[in-house]
Parts: sequence; C-alpha cells; structure tokens
Amino acid sequence: TDYYPAWLDKLADDVTLEASAIDGAIQGPQDVRSVILAVKSLYTYQDLNFYGDYGDKYFIEDYTTQIHGEPFGVMGVITRNAAGQTQHIVVNQRPRSTVLLVSRLLGEKLAGTPLARHFLSPDS
Repeated sequence: TDYYPAWLDKLADDVTLEASAIDGAIQGPQDVRSVILAVKSLYTYQDLNFYGDYGDKYFIEDYTTQIHGEPFGVMGVITRNAAGQTQHIVVNQRPRSTVLLVSRLLGEKLAGTPLARHFLSPDS
C-alpha cells in the first residue's frame, strides 16, 4: 500500500476514469483523484507485478491485493496527452464477485456525494 501512482499528480483538466467497478465514467481531476484514493484505501496490500511506461504515451499497472479478505486483481492503462498529463485511465478489475463488493463499498464510502451514482448502493 506504499505505492503511490505519480501520474495521479498530473491529471489533465478533462481526465476521465473508467473501471469495471464504475457505472459510466468519472470526469475531472478532483473526482478522479477522489475515486482512486477511495478504492486504494480499501486495499489490504498492493503486490505489484508490473508498473511502468509503455512507450511515450502509456503507463501500465498490474497488481493484486485483497479487499475484505477477497482477492482483487487490477490492470490499469493510463494514457497521457501531448503535455504529459494523465488524460484517460481504464482499469480492468477481477474477479467479478470482488468487483461487485468494491462497487458496493465505494457506494457506501461516497454516499451523499454526486459520485455515489456511479456505484452500487450499499444494500445492493
């Protein structure tokens, strides 16, 4: 959990985040940062398999963790714009059972905010 993604500090004004646990897309630096830090706060640990640049335009992260004792695998592709800012983030998460758990936990954590609509309600 000590790993901090440096690309998170370089978000473009029109950055978007899409992920398996999200319904729709999160837009804007403040909301994207909020969601990423919220999900990261659920991690028991973060076992990095790979992270680094893929050419000039992309950054890749591949890691596993546990959330509430359940396995959670994550593969993220971060696309940078011409200015080197994070423009688009796409995250594939697995397995589905943990993805649903994460969506419910984030729905609970973000309840009462506009971001909650992107996640399952806690009683789903």
